[in-house]
Amino acid sequence: MQPRLQLRDIGKRFGATVAIERIDLTVAVASVHAVCGENGAGKSTLMNILAGVHLPDRGEIVIDGARVAIPDPAAARRLGIGMVHQHFTLVPSMTVAENTFLGRQPRRFGLLTDVAAMRVRAAALNERYGFGLDVRAPVATLSVGQRQRAEILKALALDSPRILILDEPTAVLTPREADELLRVVRTLRDGGTSVLFITHKLREAIAVSDNVTVIRDGRSILHRPTAGASEAEIAVAMVGRDVVPPQRGAPPVLTTRGGLSLHDVTVTAPGGRRRLDSITLSVRPGEILGIAGVDGNGQSELAEAVAGLLPVQAGRIMLDGRDVTRASARARRDRGLGFIPEDRLDRGLSPGLPVAENLALSLYRAARLARFGVVSLRARDRFARDLLRRFDIRGGGAGVPAGTLSGGNMQKIVVARELARRPKLLLVAQPTRGIDIGAGEFVHRQLLDAAGRDCAILLISSELSEVLSLADRIGVLFGGRLVGVVDRAAATEARIGAMMSTGRPA
Repeated sequence: MQPRLQLRDIGKRFGATVAIERIDLTVAVASVHAVCGENGAGKSTLMNILAGVHLPDRGEIVIDGARVAIPDPAAARRLGIGMVHQHFTLVPSMTVAENTFLGRQPRRFGLLTDVAAMRVRAAALNERYGFGLDVRAPVATLSVGQRQRAEILKALALDSPRILILDEPTAVLTPREADELLRVVRTLRDGGTSVLFITHKLREAIAVSDNVTVIRDGRSILHRPTAGASEAEIAVAMVGRDVVPPQRGAPPVLTTRGGLSLHDVTVTAPGGRRRLDSITLSVRPGEILGIAGVDGNGQSELAEAVAGLLPVQAGRIMLDGRDVTRASARARRDRGLGFIPEDRLDRGLSPGLPVAENLALSLYRAARLARFGVVSLRARDRFARDLLRRFDIRGGGAGVPAGTLSGGNMQKIVVARELARRPKLLLVAQPTRGIDIGAGEFVHRQLLDAAGRDCAILLISSELSEVLSLADRIGVLFGGRLVGVVDRAAATEARIGAMMSTGRPA
């Protein structure tokens, strides 16, 4: 059978940076094709070429036997190509339905948007794929996982997509949501759609795909049927070496002073609903306390309350022996708090500023990059180059805008900056969301090293395996309540998973 898609000898540069050296890719009709590779390998650039976001410098694109040009996203849509981007492209002030049909709204009399018809069509799609969204809700009110589902709904609204590109679609989904998405992907394949599934989660790639291509350093280096492939084989092809995930060693010897403690902390939403309900917990210097839970059960609110970004209505927060309940975010940072937020673009970076500026943000005094209020650009750039080297941040150097880097390299910028502070408490939310297995291994080692320097770490993650491998103790959030804390020796995936799903101590 003639392939649905062929990419031949594709190449792309951004200035002096080679994003894609030479990539070939063939995708069959009605199949799921996984594309794997490290952050910065060229996966997202390749998909953006197919979606009309970038023009290739070299090569050709063939769809159903015909050579095509894709100069813009509108041309991609006309060819039946839909894409769900790694970073959200939704308009927060608009509803789910408005975002779903943005740019192609149903019309009345050829002029006015038919709001009722738009909502009906969006609701039908939502029900068909079981996404559980309120199509009338503004995107700004949705959780991260719900926003990802809204992005996918928007792509599926394209009439009979021939090719659907999913760029890290499960990066912000819970395991249950990810399983549901994989079911949707299989349904699309069975209906004749060819799906390009870009992912760092090798277990998912093997579970859902028919074929897999691995990209490394801008080149396609492995093509094979997924049947019979192992995670280890794909991981070695991705990074060029064996990957050994770090594990937490023996329980640390802990002191009783310092660290973080919360006493009956309560956070209430504007409508009166409790987002955090009397949370009491503590993290001591040198300890990693993991927080698990299904997305939307208070994890984001816990991180923002500790960081000083969300006011608490009751209770007390102590940091390094001092009450910081009413302290500003800056005062908490001055007290020793480092914060790696769950959404690197929204809270962790200024995408339009250079990498050097993002690495130096909030560190001008601590790293002695300024004197008498005047920043030394030479000192800043030297500081940035050192962090780029130590944290293996790739993508063009200190002067390029941070937003042009891959998701994993953007995450490394945030991790490097926060660890350069030598914090007393490191608040980490979803540290490996959307980054590859090699980068994840590196980030995990950095967290373990920080704990070894007596940094108290509060680790909030939807990746249960991540929490189980790193944390000394594991707490579970359910409905804004802390339903229990389990020592690492007694924690199993089944036990923690049961607490996450039932809200009851195991």
